[in-house]
Order: sequence, then structure tokens, then C-alpha cells
Amino acid sequence: MDLFEHGSKTGNSNTLPLAEKLRPRTLDEIIGQDFLYQGSPILVLFEQRKLPSLILWGPPGCGKTTFAKVLSESYGISFFSVNAISTGAKELRSIGEQAKQKHHEFNEKTLLFVDEIHRLNKSQQDVLLPFVEAGNFLLVGATTENPSFQINSALLSRCRVLKFNSIGEKAFQKLLDKAMTHYSLKADDILKEDAQKQLIALANGDARKFLNLCEQLIDYFLAMKAGKQSAISWPCGEEDLENILPSMDLYFDRGDAHYDLASAMIKSIRASDADAAIYYMARMLEGGEDPMFIARRLVISASEDVGNADPKAIGIATSCMQAVHLIGMPEAGITLAQATTYLASAPKSNRSYMAYNEAIAEVKKSGNLEVPLHIRNSRSKLMSDMGYGKGYQYAHNHEEGVTHHHLPKDLEGKEFYRPLDKHYEKHILAYLDFFRKKRDS
Repeated sequence: MDLFEHGSKTGNSNTLPLAEKLRPRTLDEIIGQDFLYQGSPILVLFEQRKLPSLILWGPPGCGKTTFAKVLSESYGISFFSVNAISTGAKELRSIGEQAKQKHHEFNEKTLLFVDEIHRLNKSQQDVLLPFVEAGNFLLVGATTENPSFQINSALLSRCRVLKFNSIGEKAFQKLLDKAMTHYSLKADDILKEDAQKQLIALANGDARKFLNLCEQLIDYFLAMKAGKQSAISWPCGEEDLENILPSMDLYFDRGDAHYDLASAMIKSIRASDADAAIYYMARMLEGGEDPMFIARRLVISASEDVGNADPKAIGIATSCMQAVHLIGMPEAGITLAQATTYLASAPKSNRSYMAYNEAIAEVKKSGNLEVPLHIRNSRSKLMSDMGYGKGYQYAHNHEEGVTHHHLPKDLEGKEFYRPLDKHYEKHILAYLDFFRKKRDS
């Protein structure tokens, strides 16, 4: 790959997809991104030509590649694009050396655009580092994944992260008008208001997908008009639109969306918002999520968030997971709905979860403290002679409670589990208080 000969190759403009024909050429034409307001810090830097290396983080079709190309064209910087999936460390090093030579010999800068930069491994990312530090090229990486998890800290610290958002409804409306104008049409000639909203929903925040859908729709409209016959009455409604265009693809990526929706479901359960919980659960299922993944999250939530406020919850969640495994989709969705709404409606306590965390912290702090001799297992005469098991009180023979402690001596009297004084845990609290007083007496 020769950086000196590399350039954008464009074919016949008539054969280009609509998304490419309407691709923004200036920063002003980019829509739907909050950081591109007049006087924003990043635009001030651009105006002063103090261009930092960038990590562009956002969902597919929100304008990351377009933004990089516009930067290159606006500031007269050579644009060189690679995809992380098909680019190795050797090729990245070669690109860096050529960019370095070009910078030193001709005082020309290069913008290296790395699509899906999160797919570069650590050693590949390390190859980029010295070239970024020396300013041999301007690195612009695009990623759908959280860069703080996917980009190593050394490279990330030398870049500025720009968060790109999914395209919103107002921006889509502008894009729809622009697409129609390109064909000398009006949106209202082809689509009723409900169908326009459905078209926007089909795109799921992805501008590239939206323009592809517009192109399919317009091509169909023009073909029907040319033939002077159509089974559809124009402008068409939502039902006709569904017959013309492919169905929704709700789960547009398996990265952040996967974890964001799962997080939203669990946090809704935790806050006893059954409506939100069932909504996010339904979104995951409709988007193609593995129902067993959802079931496992429900089992975790039953212990972490409901806990002993309702001890039946863990049994219901576990039974749900078994049922999902046995019956599969689509009926498994009914079982998941029951478990989700039950957990969201159940009383909440995280005291057992907090007790576990406190116990872990104590173990790390105090190390391997001696187990008291009286509760050790005496398996031989030697152990018995050493005092193993001596003085042990068999609890079933002491219904009023035993008097010896079970924690290591340095931790005697320490309480990890402190139940809430409400819901089912109030009974547990009363029970434990009785035996704790007996031991401490």
C-alpha cells in the first residue's frame, strides 16, 4: 500500500448510492451532533487549525466516517483510510513511515482514518503511538465500542474522544426532505405522516440505513409511476410501507447496545419500574438477544436486588431460566415477562449482596485468620488431642442458641449481614438478633 499514490477513487456519480451522493462535504452540513454547535470547543480548535488526533465513538450510521472525510477536505489534508479488521501491525508501521517521510520531505500532513479501531489488538495500537506522538499523521479512529474499554490508555490519552449520537427525528426529517429534493420530489407526495414516522423508526438512528431505505422507496415509486400502475395508493400509509421495505432491525450492533439494554432492564427492576423493565426486556428479545442471557441476568437480579426481602424471587428466576432452556422462543418470552414483572414488583433488599462485598473486603484486609479450634473438623486422634472440635455445641441440641462464636477471634462480634427491618427480612432480623445476643451474653 503506497501512501503517495493513495487517493479517493470515485466511480460514475450516477451509479453511487444515495447515501454517498448526499454525503456532507462541510462541517455545516453534518446533522444531529451536539458538539458541532457554533463556538463549541472542538470547532474553535478546528478553526485555529489545531487538529488533535480523535477517537469518534458512536453507533453505526451517525456520521463518523463522513466527519473524518470532511476534516480532511476542509483542511487540505491527505485522507488515508484502513479497516482495523484487515490491517496488521506491519501495514500500520509502513503507513506510519510513509506518512513520516511525506511530512518531512513535503511538509504535508496525512489523516489516517482507522475504522473499527477497537478491533486492533494492543500491539497493533502500540504501533500507532510513536507516529501520533511525533505528529507524523493525524489519527482519527472510529468505534462503536466504549473507547475506555477498547483503546489502550497510552493511545487514548493522546487523542480527544468525540461522542457521536444516533440521528434524531428532526435531523431525519431534514434528511428525508434532502433525499426527496434530490429526485425533485416532496415527501408528502410519497408518504403520509404516519409512514414518514415509520420510515424514521425503521432506520433506528442510522443515517446511512435511512438513506438506503429512502432510495429503495423512491426507486419503487418512480418505477410504479413510469408503469402507470400500482397496487399502492400514493401517498402510502404505514401498512403499505411495511410491504415495500424490509422489516426493522432493532439490534443494530452487539456492542454497547447489548449491554446498555441489559443495564436498563436491571436498573428498572431495581427501581421497581415494571413497565420500563418489560419494555427493555421486549426490546432485547425483538432485537435478537439470546433469551438465556436475559434469564441469567434475572437470576442475578433476584439475588442482588430482591435478595431476602422476598426469598421466593431466586426460585422464580431460576425456574424461569430452566423453562426458557426447555421451551425456547417465542413462548420463552412469556416466561421471561412473568419473571421480569415479578422481580420488578417484589420488595427490594441488597443486604445479602452488601454482606458478601463486606466479607470479601475483610478477607483481603485480614488475610487467613485462624479458624477457631472448636469448629474445626476433628478427623483423627491427633487432631482431637490438639483441641480440634473441643467445646463445640451442636446447634440442634441447643434450640435457644449456642454460646460460642464462629468467626476468627479477631473478628468476634463483627456483623456482615444486617437485614432490613421490613419485608420478609424483618423476620430474619429478629431471628438473627436473638442468636447474636445469646452468643454475646
